[in-house]
Amino acid sequence: MSVLSLKNISFSYDKTPVLQNISYEFEKGRMYCIVGKSGAGKTTLLSLLSGLASPTGGEIFYEDKNVASIDKYTFRSKYIGVVFQSFNLITKYTAVENVVLSMDVAGYKAKNKKQRAVELLNSVGLDEEEANRRVLKLSGGQQQRVAIARALSYDPDIILADEPTGNLDSETQNEIINIFRELTKKGKCVILVSHSPEVAAMCDERYELVRLKGNKK
Repeated sequence: MSVLSLKNISFSYDKTPVLQNISYEFEKGRMYCIVGKSGAGKTTLLSLLSGLASPTGGEIFYEDKNVASIDKYTFRSKYIGVVFQSFNLITKYTAVENVVLSMDVAGYKAKNKKQRAVELLNSVGLDEEEANRRVLKLSGGQQQRVAIARALSYDPDIILADEPTGNLDSETQNEIINIFRELTKKGKCVILVSHSPEVAAMCDERYELVRLKGNKK
């Protein structure tokens, strides 16, 4: 059974078509890569999947529920975790503080949020000293690990990642993709957007978007 599915999704921006009649299925325990040239609508698709935007046509289902019928805040704070290309971390905070804040915002209940944050950061390759370091003192690869831990902080079923390795060297890229791979083994559904053929090759399934003729961007 699909955890997330798109049924004939279309999206237009200022009457310019970006996506048209897209139907995809996403299952738990698998890693997907969405590819396509610039302007094909990859980031737009992630916005739709995360509930940050609504389709102008078609329907999106989380398990058997139409996402349009689910409170958007609930959807984004319980079922979907997002990893941004630019990390979007609060740089004056430590790695642990960023993860704990995410739990607070989502209303996630835990006996010891700091301990859970440290455990999550350990699981993505950061030791306790790094976990308690201010984000600005971490490398790009380490910051990406913090962003992944933050996305996992409230235990969502689905992880969305927009170009998660775009700013990283090839060795760190492979380490990050291996983290996502381990998440699928734990039953998570991981959906990546990437320009990298190497990243696409490491995924279970690849969906390619084609830029529509009416879209000049």
